[in-house]
This record gives sequence, structure tokens and C-alpha cells, in this order.
Amino acid sequence: MEKRRVRRHKSIRKKVFGTAEKPRLSVYRSLKYVYVQLIDDVASNTLASFSTFQLRGTDLSRMEAAKECGRRLAEKAKKKGIDTVTFDRSGYKYHGRVKALAEGAREGGLTF
Repeated sequence: MEKRRVRRHKSIRKKVFGTAEKPRLSVYRSLKYVYVQLIDDVASNTLASFSTFQLRGTDLSRMEAAKECGRRLAEKAKKKGIDTVTFDRSGYKYHGRVKALAEGAREGGLTF
């Protein structure tokens, strides 16, 4: 399964590219947590990041935590003046925690 996801991720990365004005919102989903970053591929640096690991003291479900993670990342992006991003789901299907994170980011004010 992981090999297939990596193959899909490589296929997606051929098309998805982030700049300083429109960074790439990259998602990594482990069994326990979700990690998300805003990446400028031109300068090869991370502009902002957040993870559900940082919310581990709360009594949120994994879906709620993913949505909150998206909102918090959107807040960080807004402080840096970023409004639009390109969404990189990293080969994961767009449902469940990945979808909840994207919806949270949209609620926070990001467009993609």
C-alpha cells in the first residue's frame, strides 16, 4: 500500500509546485497524527507548519483535530500574508482526515 501511495505522490508532485506567493500545502498522515506544511519550492523552505501532535492535550476526535489543524495553519498563513495555496494531498485519497484538514484550511480563509 505504501509503495502505491508513494507512486501516486510522485505523479502528483510532477504537477503541483509551490512559490512564495502561492505555496504548496503538503499533508502527511501517520496512524496517529496529521502534519501539514506550507512549502516554497523555489527557495526550498517551509513557510509555516502545524500538526495534530500540537493538539494532543485536547479531547478532540482525530477528524476534529485534523480540521482544527487546517484552521490553525490558515491563521499562520494569514499572518504571513498568504491567501492562496496549491493543495498537495501526497498520494492520500481525498477523504477522511485529509478532507477535514482541507475544509478547516478553507474555513480559516485559504483558497485552493
